[in-house]
Amino acid sequence: MLHRAVGIALSGVFSVSAGMASAQDAHGVLDKHVSTLDDYSKDETVGFRRGSIVVAPIPFSNPTIGSGLVLGAGYLFQLDEGSDPSVIGAGGLRSDNGSMAGAAAINLNLADNRWNVEAIYGKADVQYDLFTSVGVLPIRQDGVLGRLSLSYGVTPDLSFGATFRYLDTTITPAFVGLPPIPPPFDQFLNVKIGNVGVVSDWGTRDDTIYPADGHILHFEATRGYALNGLVQDYSKSYANYTFYLSPWNRGVVATRFSLCAASSETPFFDQCGLGTIDAFRGFSATQFLDFRSASLQVELRQRISKRIGVVAFGGAGQAGSDFSDLDTGGTHTAYGIGARYRVSQKFPLDFSVDFSRNDQQEDNLYIYVGQRF
Repeated sequence: MLHRAVGIALSGVFSVSAGMASAQDAHGVLDKHVSTLDDYSKDETVGFRRGSIVVAPIPFSNPTIGSGLVLGAGYLFQLDEGSDPSVIGAGGLRSDNGSMAGAAAINLNLADNRWNVEAIYGKADVQYDLFTSVGVLPIRQDGVLGRLSLSYGVTPDLSFGATFRYLDTTITPAFVGLPPIPPPFDQFLNVKIGNVGVVSDWGTRDDTIYPADGHILHFEATRGYALNGLVQDYSKSYANYTFYLSPWNRGVVATRFSLCAASSETPFFDQCGLGTIDAFRGFSATQFLDFRSASLQVELRQRISKRIGVVAFGGAGQAGSDFSDLDTGGTHTAYGIGARYRVSQKFPLDFSVDFSRNDQQEDNLYIYVGQRF
């Protein structure tokens, strides 16, 4: 979907400062950029002018928009001694199914991490398969997305904030040979939505990039207001609870439990489902969309050496029209293994390749940087 493509385009910019999926290339290019990240860690000083520039390509692969390459550039800096690094950056992607996206963003941490400001603006033109009751429908979705979030930490572990989003998107079928839809009928497929919501984070993780102990609970609730197109006002909320423990030497067990609820007016591209808000591996993010979803995932992480690591993971989830009906569509499961290559000796940042198989005997490959959750 459009917002997912914008997120992937920006993934190369924010991982070092915020622990999200990030930017590096495969083995040879990774080593080329390790020194840049190491130098930033050694020379880290306070002040906007004393930051560091990181530019890197990233290969990616996911079952929604295919495989391709992201090019990201970011400027990392620290505004005060008690705050995490901040970053300003931009990124762009192109995938093998013709999807394209570009975005710019800023993530500021200031006043001893009391305040966090995030702003994103992106444009995308993506193609993906929408799974429906009558079969798979190829979709083309293009448009612009803007998001602004402001959070305040009431304690070092607990923060509350507000979020605002604007989406202007056009959705059309993408069957081979289908001619463009002429005006004014194309205007019925154009959707404009404004979202207003609240966010909260409660976390005790010992690290944001590679946690080995503690937990993080993220909650978000939004109200969507229809500004144009064949949509109605709707509501959506979700929570991800992730906790980490290290029961043996150089090993970590990461577990995530996710719940999502959306009103019946929610458009399909903002509904709940496996892989939409929970980072679930094994299925396309459009394969199990509905108004409720729940999932549980467990990942075992083991460091083999300073550079090399391996993981094994598994998960189960359900999606349905109501929480009481989640089991109607059955429980969907997936499992897999992955390899990790640490791209920096200073930052615990890994280049990740995961192979998954689901209960329908479908295989999927995921390539990204950072941990899945």
